[in-house]
Amino acid sequence: MSTLTLGKAMNEGLRKAMESDPKVLVMGEDVGKLGGVFRITDGLQKDFGEERVIDTPLAESGIVGTAIGLALRGYRPVVEIQFDGFVFPAADQIITQLAKMRMRSLGAVSLPVVVRIPCGGGIGAVEHHSESPEAYFTHTAGLRVVACSNPVDAYAMIQQSIASPDPVIFFEPKRRYWEKAEVDLDAGVDSTDWAPLHQAKVVRPGEHVTVLAYGPSVKTCLEAAGAAAEEGRVLEVIDLRSLNPLDIATVTESVNRTGRCVVVHEAPVFSGYGAELAARITERCFYRLEAPVLRVGGFSTPYPPSRIEDHYLPDLDRILDAVDRTFAW
Repeated sequence: MSTLTLGKAMNEGLRKAMESDPKVLVMGEDVGKLGGVFRITDGLQKDFGEERVIDTPLAESGIVGTAIGLALRGYRPVVEIQFDGFVFPAADQIITQLAKMRMRSLGAVSLPVVVRIPCGGGIGAVEHHSESPEAYFTHTAGLRVVACSNPVDAYAMIQQSIASPDPVIFFEPKRRYWEKAEVDLDAGVDSTDWAPLHQAKVVRPGEHVTVLAYGPSVKTCLEAAGAAAEEGRVLEVIDLRSLNPLDIATVTESVNRTGRCVVVHEAPVFSGYGAELAARITERCFYRLEAPVLRVGGFSTPYPPSRIEDHYLPDLDRILDAVDRTFAW
């Protein structure tokens, strides 16, 4: 076991995948000599060469388009989008090409491309560097969409995503890159110790309220659960991990048991991913619910300047307020 930050766990996961399969390539802006702006690919070009760790021009549509072509030739490209807000120039390639090829070819062609996207706020960045665009991609049939929240899952899920025959949008919580945990670096993609890629995890068992989160919000929800316990309320926190496909079985089992649910994410609440969760839970758990499913998220505004982003991001107090409101019904 090694103590690693989430960022270093991502680096080791990429390294393991590249060692295991010579068809795995890493592509993106400054991923080679610099090692990426967050140093996630640090040292990979030195060890695997410029033909496998490729510094690309600043053109996201070109990066993803090239990855699609490489995947058609049998490679497994891993594309880094430098910041979440930069993915939109590549939206056409992702939505109309990457997501559609398997259906278009009646299953004859698959595109095993991983698009890595550092997501969310909390690092004091400038405009277009703190977005949460997950709902755009979960709405796009043909894409798998996952989000890690801790070093152990970062190491495992990146390898599982690279091994997937389908395109994967891989969200990384940039404000959690420096948090540490013990990681088993000897485990590989076939490890029985790892949960399946699209399985949710109960990260804190509870009985009074189910709290659903993913990516950067998971830690905040765990902190809220700790505070709630001091008041005698035991929250069950579930890390969804996979947004599409969704492990609805784990979610409904929990909500049917607790009768209450709060969904937390950084993206704006209006038309956010939480709306889909609330609808599905209401359909499946209606007669067990003691209160409506409540959502906690960003506001329906562009992401604000860094000086006031703490007021925008869901925090412990806003989560606990939603928990309180579920008991007011």
